[in-house]
Amino acid sequence: MNTLPNNWQVKSLGEVAKFINGRAFKPEEWGNKGLPIIRIQNLTGFSDVFNYYDGDFEKKYLVKKNDILISWSASLGVYVWDKDVAVLNQHIFKVELGDNFDRVFFYYLIKTKIDEIVSHVHGSTMKHITKDRFDNIKVKLPPLPIQKQIAEILEKADQAKQKRKEANKLTDEFLQSVFIEMFGDPVKNPKGWETKLISEIAKVGTGGTPSREKSEYFTGEIPWVKTTEVTNDRIFNTEEKITKEAFEDSHCVIFPKGTIIIALYGQGLTRGRTSILEIEACTNQACGTILPSKNFDSIFLWKQLLHFYNYLRSISRGGNQPNLNLSFIKNLRIIIPPLSFQQQFSEIVNKTESLKEKQKQSEQELENLFQSLMQKAFKGELVA
Repeated sequence: MNTLPNNWQVKSLGEVAKFINGRAFKPEEWGNKGLPIIRIQNLTGFSDVFNYYDGDFEKKYLVKKNDILISWSASLGVYVWDKDVAVLNQHIFKVELGDNFDRVFFYYLIKTKIDEIVSHVHGSTMKHITKDRFDNIKVKLPPLPIQKQIAEILEKADQAKQKRKEANKLTDEFLQSVFIEMFGDPVKNPKGWETKLISEIAKVGTGGTPSREKSEYFTGEIPWVKTTEVTNDRIFNTEEKITKEAFEDSHCVIFPKGTIIIALYGQGLTRGRTSILEIEACTNQACGTILPSKNFDSIFLWKQLLHFYNYLRSISRGGNQPNLNLSFIKNLRIIIPPLSFQQQFSEIVNKTESLKEKQKQSEQELENLFQSLMQKAFKGELVA
């Protein structure tokens, strides 16, 4: 059993900070001017769309850059607000610390407590933690100078991890720029390539969803892709796998390696995203599929569709949650350069993404190091 250094204290969260819950903004108060309203989906990256408020509010709901925010409902997590002044919606705490607590230290402290916080959640439809339970969670606190030392070490490790992620993002941006250099913008086709509808060169389909009422359906070995896994990347594995019985009952189809998947609908940024299968797999009905063909290079077409993301989102429709459908995909007009030229680009992609895979391994190693440092830091084992 770990023994804390003598100069550390154990206190409850309610003793060390003030947690201010946001205002319950009503939909009729939303507008397109004023201050952005911070909702949970804006913190998690699930949505980059903000509603705005132009009325009066108590100043305690004002959020400034670098404020620490904690979502306590639906998706529990801790965040540092990195944008300009905004107002806070309900289900999110704004943290106010006293003079004896380092802000960066406190941010990482809460990150280590997320699993414990999750263990206290309740609610059948929207999981959340009560203010009372949150306030009573115990934390281990060293004196301020040691807090600053720990914060500096963890921040440097975190920055190294983030730089590796940025390197992967730059790799993706490099491939997009190579595509534009070789082929031009495929939506506008300034180089005048031959164009065809997707339905003229490929088979387009979709999948099926087994009944969630039968939990045994999701204990099989057949990979099954959901739209949340369609992230503009290659798919080597799936979060869930279904049984043969589930496959047959839901009219699923096993798609071959090289199949391109398009998220037909989904909240936030999901709709219009694409991925390519590196395994045989089936999908749910929210995924559109473009099967491989000798008429085109699959990697070329997949990378081309990344440039259609905003266009696909602009043409989709459907009430409060706009959707794509297979008709949109079939009637999407794409450029068809000579196959040899497509394959030349595909070779560049494969070589570049081979490097990206090595970068991902390095990213995972940095993540493991960071988690190890976090565990040691809050056991009093990192600094004297």
